Amino acid sequence: MAEAECLSVYDAIRLRRDVRAEFTGEVVDDTTLLRILEAAHRAPSVGNSMPWDFVVVREPATLRRFADHVADKRREFHESLPEDRAETFNPIKIEGIVESGTGIVVTHNQQRGGTHVLGRATVPETGLYSTILAIQNLWLAATAEGVGVGWVSFYDTPFLTELIGVPAGVKPVAWLCVGPVHEFQRVPDLERFGWRSRRPLEAAVHWESFTA
Repeated sequence: MAEAECLSVYDAIRLRRDVRAEFTGEVVDDTTLLRILEAAHRAPSVGNSMPWDFVVVREPATLRRFADHVADKRREFHESLPEDRAETFNPIKIEGIVESGTGIVVTHNQQRGGTHVLGRATVPETGLYSTILAIQNLWLAATAEGVGVGWVSFYDTPFLTELIGVPAGVKPVAWLCVGPVHEFQRVPDLERFGWRSRRPLEAAVHWESFTA
């Protein structure tokens, strides 16, 4: 997408969706992908530790193997639901692993930056928060480029760790399906299919102290 055509950050936030069924089947080109990853890599991080890494997965056999694993986990979740929720869940697609053609596994290394990471001493979770900020940067940059992202969370961490050879001490945080889309849905899937409605802003804002 040409620079002049890029969305404002507010537009990208409003348009951003967790994409599942809208991938075109084309593979995002390397120039665009690296531009998106550059945006992710520019995320703020505690003590400038930059605890993330990005594993790009395009091998069809690996995509299929992960998709099969996720399908098994979806079935397990479906079977755990009461009948009414299972019926609501039925039409909800949870991944676009094969259709997107590109997976980006974002990993987190809590040891990055050494023992004394400035700003992490009393709140160690800030390391993981930094990696999540990189994912948000990636997602918004992709949206501005007209590229869809879908976060897959139906998997066992040891399976994914073995699948892509994540070393000891490093944790996979997200498998992101990344690819061009036909469109971005105007209403998020979980709202469209009746799983859960969006919480209004006024219910989330508290002034001076937390109130029920």
